Amino acid sequence: MELDAMTLARQVDFVFKQLEEELLHSLAGTVIIQIRNNVVGKYGVRHNPIESKNGRIGQSEQGMTREQVQAFRQMAVDSIKLKRNWTHGEILYDFSVRSGTWSASILFESNYNLANMFRYTPKYGQQALRETP
Repeated sequence: MELDAMTLARQVDFVFKQLEEELLHSLAGTVIIQIRNNVVGKYGVRHNPIESKNGRIGQSEQGMTREQVQAFRQMAVDSIKLKRNWTHGEILYDFSVRSGTWSASILFESNYNLANMFRYTPKYGQQALRETP
């Protein structure tokens, strides 16, 4: 599947489908999507640490259900409609599940690299600069 031939919303949908099994039963974390030229470059999930009580890792609450993951994916796709006039950056989807209810927040971050946009080319060659008094 060629990502640059798809809209950004469809790319985000594709990312969430790829991460579905990882999100399933997760209690909290952040889905990270990096974008360059309106194309998803990297994506992944940063999970919050596993909790332990009295030094033992035990059964924690039930995390996200399949229906909640699908609703999360739809929210992520719908949020792309809010993206305006930037082509490079990161989208962070923070999520958590408490007592069977999930919540999420979205952060759009634009970032550009000016070093690659402008390159200084001297009007005179390097030799001419050395000879100029």
